[in-house]
Amino acid sequence: MTQEQLLEQIYKKDGKAFTALYDMYSKSLYGVIFNLLKDKEESEDVLQDVFVKIWKNIDTYNEGKGRFFTWIVNIARNSSIDRLRSKGHNNSKKNLSSDNFVHILDYNTSVTNRIDAIGIKEFINKLKPKCIKLIDLLFFKGYTQQEASDELEIPLGTVKTQNRNCIGELKNILQD
Repeated sequence: MTQEQLLEQIYKKDGKAFTALYDMYSKSLYGVIFNLLKDKEESEDVLQDVFVKIWKNIDTYNEGKGRFFTWIVNIARNSSIDRLRSKGHNNSKKNLSSDNFVHILDYNTSVTNRIDAIGIKEFINKLKPKCIKLIDLLFFKGYTQQEASDELEIPLGTVKTQNRNCIGELKNILQD
């Protein structure tokens, strides 16, 4: 099934389309979510929420504003960031056992593999080092532009401009 056929079926709320949607995109979206949350169970929970949001909000998708994949990745990313900033998430991390820290260390050793879960590592690596760092902070680590500004010790306006320029460069690489 092509993406266009899939979208047509999703608009009709065809149950088979939901299964096809999940099969086509679950691994990629899980990679984005897990990269931010670093917790398997929580990532699976957010993934489920993301697919419900996609299904319920498909009418808000506008092909003129961007690709479908970009739209669903943004839903996954934003849902993950919302979970990270939620009071429940913060409270659940207060008294962690030492087993959890070993678990976190194991996951940190495979950061490169998780980033590549959506297949864009090779494209990002073609960018300038400042773009790689900025994209890593903003998109893979979930930093706000202000947090990235603080981390990189550069003005907020510079972060915004560089982000726009780096995304433009990435689009050019992807279109080649």
